[in-house]
Amino acid sequence: MHDLLPLFLTLAGRDVVLVGGGPVATSKLRALIETGARVRVIAPVVTAEIEAAGVEMARRAFVPTDLDGAWLVVAAATPEVNREVAAAAEARRIFVNAVDDPANASAFLSGTVRRDGVTIAVSTSGRAPALTALLREALDDLLPADLDGWMVEADRQRAIWRRDKVPMAARKPRLLEALNGLYALGPQPLAPGPTEAEAGSRRGHVSLVGAGPGDPSLLTRKAIARLRAADLVLYDALIDDRILRYARKAQRFFAGKRAGKYAMTQQTIHAVMIRAARRGRRVVRLKGGDPFVFGRGGEEALALGRAGVPFDVVPGVSSAIAAPELAGIPVTHRGVSSAFLVVSGHDDELFRPAVEALPPTGVTLVVLMGLGRSAAIAATLVEGGWSPETPAAIVVDASMASQRVWRGTLGRLAEKGDGKAGPGTIIIGDVVALAVVNEDTEARPKRKYVTGT
Repeated sequence: MHDLLPLFLTLAGRDVVLVGGGPVATSKLRALIETGARVRVIAPVVTAEIEAAGVEMARRAFVPTDLDGAWLVVAAATPEVNREVAAAAEARRIFVNAVDDPANASAFLSGTVRRDGVTIAVSTSGRAPALTALLREALDDLLPADLDGWMVEADRQRAIWRRDKVPMAARKPRLLEALNGLYALGPQPLAPGPTEAEAGSRRGHVSLVGAGPGDPSLLTRKAIARLRAADLVLYDALIDDRILRYARKAQRFFAGKRAGKYAMTQQTIHAVMIRAARRGRRVVRLKGGDPFVFGRGGEEALALGRAGVPFDVVPGVSSAIAAPELAGIPVTHRGVSSAFLVVSGHDDELFRPAVEALPPTGVTLVVLMGLGRSAAIAATLVEGGWSPETPAAIVVDASMASQRVWRGTLGRLAEKGDGKAGPGTIIIGDVVALAVVNEDTEARPKRKYVTGT
């Protein structure tokens, strides 16, 4: 393969076609939107994130004329469809990025470091995406913490060179001398900007932030402020892309769990947060729900405290309360339930002892991370003396347009369960039978409610 020519494209206001509607296409869409491009998605089926992005869509198979007038095309479909896209792009002299498909690509997206007006791109010609990511992280570590100061000084020097007609060959050594002068003067205070007014300095800091159940409108004002000021965001699974957009100037790394595997170990997350904060960066550890409700926020707070890293905790709306509430189910109700217990359902060895002494009436049981074991959880409770007629509910995708609610009984749940693993909340107790309908429920026409039959 010939050497690649690195280019940075201005796509703002220009037409870009994205072929594909799955998770890979979703990740590429966010990067394209951030460039200001006019993106059009071509796919028979799209993810909920693409659906919510507000871009133009054609829900059908790709046809060559879809590329007419486009400046760039990103093919994130099957290899067969990517080949069709590549052929159509070649005929129209349009560059095509075929994701993880180098044979059908004429352009390759890079691993990108963006900091304080500096953009560094790394490419392995599409052959080794994981290596691209590692090199990107290594380069980011090498950049100075006060890079914004370098940019300000370089801007100032450039104006002087142009005024004095300084030759190009003399500019680099002059800039080096000017940058060295910054350190001779000692650390200079940063002029407070709208995102630094609260922090007041570049001292490193970590915020453990709860993102709530999913809907960005349920974020707290403090959570939004932390995201806007962040230099680095480590986010978990189930974080809506619309929430990540608040962190426009931050590096964003997925640190959650998908397909049963963690992207980062917990110890690695601790190390990344501590290292970044010690380099003067503002870090946000973004978690679904609340950081201290089955979010390992306590472990992270202890690690940061032991390392002497300043941190704060920004509470989030926990799904343990939000999911029942948005389904019209109060977790407590006078004369029906005077308490509620929140437990994790993913491990029977932890779940069983937690509910053994729980009375079957007067208490609401809320189970998080148990959707894949809903039938087993129900069977355990029935074996422990709970009536099979106890009302039960499952809420999936709470607060999102795709929210679904199943209502039935503990016996029905034990027989068939939900049949899927994923983000869901199980509510068990007499409060489920109250079937309260709230205004928010009626305001979401896409939400589906299914009774257990």
